[in-house]
Amino acid sequence: MSYLVYGYVALGLVAGGLGLGVFTLARNPPVDTPRLGMRGLKRALALEDGGSFGTIEPLMRMVAGWVAHLPLGDRRRQIDELLKHSGDWLGLTANEFVALSVLGFVGFSVLGVFAVNLAELPTALVAFFAGLGLILPYVRATGERDRRFKEINRALPGAIDLASLCMGAGLDFPGSIRQIVDKSGREDSLVEEFRNILRELELGRTRRQALENFADRAPTEAVRDFVGTVVQSEEKGNPLAEVLRIQANMLRMRRSVMAEESAARAAVLMMGPLMLIFGAIILVLLGPFIINSMESGF
Repeated sequence: MSYLVYGYVALGLVAGGLGLGVFTLARNPPVDTPRLGMRGLKRALALEDGGSFGTIEPLMRMVAGWVAHLPLGDRRRQIDELLKHSGDWLGLTANEFVALSVLGFVGFSVLGVFAVNLAELPTALVAFFAGLGLILPYVRATGERDRRFKEINRALPGAIDLASLCMGAGLDFPGSIRQIVDKSGREDSLVEEFRNILRELELGRTRRQALENFADRAPTEAVRDFVGTVVQSEEKGNPLAEVLRIQANMLRMRRSVMAEESAARAAVLMMGPLMLIFGAIILVLLGPFIINSMESGF
């Protein structure tokens, strides 16, 4: 009987904790949806696409209103940097990103409980599902960041060449960037960043500020070199078209060197799988002989 009483007490404590959590969340108003800047544009596009994000977005904003009171310290700034480098993924703020992780933790935990009960799986899989839901937003954001950086690094030398050709034909630097944006056949990360540079120039920011913001959003070595070259050429009065042509050649040479290094490193990394395959072949060939010799007593 005492065990039954303790069970009811534990159930009441859990229910009270859940009720207190719901009451705390309900008291905090949901955070406002970002409406301005690139983050507001990305949020609007994400909501237009529909899908699961549009369904959980109101709940995410409600949880973000509670997360805003948590003392996350530098972690909030680090998350904001990650979101900026990922191209303002889904138009999330740092608090909404943490709220999305919390919702993923809860949702995948419930999914894990159902999977364990229905398929009679080990109970430890619930913790695996919960951890997966917790880190899934971080994995998606880092994947989007790496994809953007790779896409920008690949497209930048060709874009610099086009800019130098346009400037050689008589256009200024913003005009050449506009030509690249207007004549581009597809919307990639570099075209999006060039469009952001043009918007900032139209809003009255200097060329240096717009380019440094570009390097802040995509802090790769190729982008930093490009920005530093343009800024230094503007300060010293060097012909920018010739400087851009030299910069494009240097970026291509650097990509070739990196490709050769990756090819050489791949040959070394292939040794491990090849040795495993070789060992498996040896076992397949010699296994029957070993088993026969063991059964015959030799």
